[in-house]
Amino acid sequence: MPRTVIAGIDGSRESGAAATWAAREAARRGLALRLLHVWQAWQPAFAYAPMGGAVVLPDGQEGPDSDERRAERMLDKVYEQLRDRHPGVDVTAEQVPGRPVEILRTAVDEAEVLVLGSRALSTLAGFLTGSVSMAVLAHARRPVVLVRPTGSADAGEAAEPEDEARDGGAPRDVVLGLDFSRPCDALIDYAVEAAMMRGAALRVVHTWTPPPVYGYDPAAVDPRHIVALGEAEAGALEDAMQPWRAKFPSVRIETRCVADRPAERIVEAAEDAALLVVGRRIRSGVTHIGPVTHGVLHHARTPVAVVAHR
Repeated sequence: MPRTVIAGIDGSRESGAAATWAAREAARRGLALRLLHVWQAWQPAFAYAPMGGAVVLPDGQEGPDSDERRAERMLDKVYEQLRDRHPGVDVTAEQVPGRPVEILRTAVDEAEVLVLGSRALSTLAGFLTGSVSMAVLAHARRPVVLVRPTGSADAGEAAEPEDEARDGGAPRDVVLGLDFSRPCDALIDYAVEAAMMRGAALRVVHTWTPPPVYGYDPAAVDPRHIVALGEAEAGALEDAMQPWRAKFPSVRIETRCVADRPAERIVEAAEDAALLVVGRRIRSGVTHIGPVTHGVLHHARTPVAVVAHR
């Protein structure tokens, strides 16, 4: 079965931005776009609350059929907006009954990429990933992209994410946060291809940690030793990227090594990027979301692609 770009839709501004981003990605990749809304069955006297918990329905409020019809209208509206904006993309919309985490876990295995919306914490902190997003991320074997909206579009609209071009029209870079101490070919492949599809440069950021003794007593360590360690890390990063420079000669690949807090430096590097790509390791059949990826997800303001790798 041909893979598609799938966007999870729940009627929020965040999912509207995810749908718009997913449509652009489908157009770039020449793939179909599937809009997926997970419908949870109505329970007597209670309604599902998107932020968690349950809300008691007041006397006389419309029941499940009305709620389901509203959800259908919302999905149809986003479908029509994206079909009109991207006439070259094969767009389908589907409403599936069930639990969001279970349905999305199954859907991501069939997708080229799954796109979900994320809520902004503030102007300084970007993503607040909810329980659904984190549960899907923790098991997904395919890339998952988290997107947040900009502007003031209403809920239920295909809201716009951050523009991927600069004011002068040049494409924004793609940034890859990389730990090359273990094999990560799938992660690098995804990042380089993302840059190539956008006609953008790829900036690879690798952070490393100086020896513990340097933190306890910097005066006891010869500064030349730290410089040498930094140069060795930078050289190893260049060596790690050489196969991709040869494989994708049209992509300008820049590298940067930093001895500092990984999540903070990666987020800073991606401040003006079109996309930030980070990885998560699969250990004993379970995808592990490490502290650096957690930190990036909670503070990045740009769309973040999380790619599983060994």
